[in-house]
Amino acid sequence: MKLSEGVEWAIHACALLAAVPPRAALPTRKLAEFFDLPLAYLAKHLQRLSNAGIVIARKGPRGGYALARPAREISLLDIVEAIEGRSPCFSCTEIRRRGPSGAPATAYRRPCGIARAMWKAEKAWRAELARVSLREIQAMGLAETPAAQVKKATAWMETALS
Repeated sequence: MKLSEGVEWAIHACALLAAVPPRAALPTRKLAEFFDLPLAYLAKHLQRLSNAGIVIARKGPRGGYALARPAREISLLDIVEAIEGRSPCFSCTEIRRRGPSGAPATAYRRPCGIARAMWKAEKAWRAELARVSLREIQAMGLAETPAAQVKKATAWMETALS
């Protein structure tokens, strides 16, 4: 399975928004600037996050995006599904019933073993993503980021919000 780079961008953007003080917001252009991302492409992903209820858009001179709910209540699965959709990653077309040895659907009592294995793996993957909150991601990021970079990011955030 391959996820789009938009998933990475969305998770990073949400982790940054988790550091924004209550009632404040960051404009799309500032979020794009912070990560050196294309503005239009990031805006498309922020719209998807907004449609999913993960972020809210605030209007006005100090407008921009903010988290719609606390970071501890947003899972990685919420963000992945906002960007990639909820469709299953694997689709079984029952090719075992085709070709010279094919048999009618009535000959099979259950989906094929390949499909069952893939669906089981996807269920486990989704469950793991659902267990990880944006707050945990933010904490991991802070713990792993060099102090000098945290200091620069904090100064940037103060300027961006002023």
